[in-house]
Amino acid sequence: MYNILGDLNKTTGIKGSMLVGNDGIIIAADLDSQLEDETVGALAASIVSNVSKAMERLNQHNPDRITIEADEGKIFLNDAGMGILAVVTDPAVNVGMVRLEIKNAISKIKGQ
Repeated sequence: MYNILGDLNKTTGIKGSMLVGNDGIIIAADLDSQLEDETVGALAASIVSNVSKAMERLNQHNPDRITIEADEGKIFLNDAGMGILAVVTDPAVNVGMVRLEIKNAISKIKGQ
């Protein structure tokens, strides 16, 4: 698992990534030292849970991915089967490239 995250983090603009359970428990993490694993994991689980509840109220399916954009960077939250793949990036990252690399990483995670 750590190899998959390490390979993902080699993508230009990615500060770190982690796989977290829907309950917020960290499965694996390879984040920049400035980011707190537990905080990112709890945030990811909380956001996905709240968005899923909102989508349910709108009679929609659970989201496959959620992207949060802020002045200091972006956070990509993706359903990885066994949990949530959270990827933290720089603000000016190539979104298309990051999404492609996330898709590849999820395929590897699901293949394990």
